[in-house]
Amino acid sequence: MVCIAAFIILALIGVFVAGISIFKPKIGKAYLKAMKKAWGCLWKKVRLQKCETGFKDDVKNTLLSRVMLKHPGWVKPLSIVIEVLSIVIVVVAVWAILTAIKSLLALWALGSCNVTKPSACSLGAEVCSIDESEPSNVFEATGRWFTEWGEIFEAIPDKFKTYNAEDYKFNYIEMSGDEVEGLDVVVDIFDPGCSVCMVSYRNQKNVGFFDSHNVRLVPFAIQDANGEYKFPNSEIVVRYMFAVEQLKSGASLGIIDRIFTNKSSNDLYYQQEFNDNYSREEATKKIESWLREDGFDDKGLKEIRKIVDYPEVADKMNENKDIIENQLKVRGIPTMIMDGKRHTGLWKDSE
Repeated sequence: MVCIAAFIILALIGVFVAGISIFKPKIGKAYLKAMKKAWGCLWKKVRLQKCETGFKDDVKNTLLSRVMLKHPGWVKPLSIVIEVLSIVIVVVAVWAILTAIKSLLALWALGSCNVTKPSACSLGAEVCSIDESEPSNVFEATGRWFTEWGEIFEAIPDKFKTYNAEDYKFNYIEMSGDEVEGLDVVVDIFDPGCSVCMVSYRNQKNVGFFDSHNVRLVPFAIQDANGEYKFPNSEIVVRYMFAVEQLKSGASLGIIDRIFTNKSSNDLYYQQEFNDNYSREEATKKIESWLREDGFDDKGLKEIRKIVDYPEVADKMNENKDIIENQLKVRGIPTMIMDGKRHTGLWKDSE
């Protein structure tokens, strides 16, 4: 293990030694000599051959040379410490390499280098992540590490899969009313409280995306592992959208359009008001004020309130949740199904 640990350490300091060797060539020559020995030892270990003991002794003697002269009795226990540290260095290095490989595979297969919390990966797409619960102890953390490998390998075939919007039985809202023959069908999954969804919606609206495609909007309130909603008022917004849609097709679009594009009297986008400032009662009151503007009277609002509390609305939300999290295995939204592919993350004007 000492030989392998030495190779790891030498590899890590190689960049610094290269810089120093420009001014002090002797250091560079000594480094290359040690590196060749370390590599030879590592290569033998890979081929399951016995490592050269001379290099191991050279490393130990170099580290313990001063101790041998002043405190001979310390040599044996320090030698054991060096062996233990070598094992730790090798284990940490192997773990780091495997983690790097896992992160790269996850980025390719799932769109995020962090499987548990996709939005924490700066290399991935801009998303509002569907996070899993944090491990509470080292055993759960270890189990999660191996589980993530399974999720990654399970997701790899999906990279080569052709997605068809018709294959997934979502409860959705038709963006353009009746579907127009000849236009491609697109499934667009969003959370009313997700800021990335809001920007994507504006981008799509600005370039006429909703006019050039048959867009099926799937409102979805993200929940964590404990069932808590990521954005506190998303659930009531989704309920009202489904309730209004049941009474009058297309009428629920005014709700999400105002949340994503309009500002309140405080000069804040309504999404921020719903996420940060409104209670559930205030959010409900604001939604109903918009419905009045869109032509619903007291009788119509009363009927909508009944439907909002119907078990059927909760069933629709749960059915969508099952498709999104278990069938599609989505880890972040917005997510769209279009052109035979699944697109996750911010939709830009140029797409």
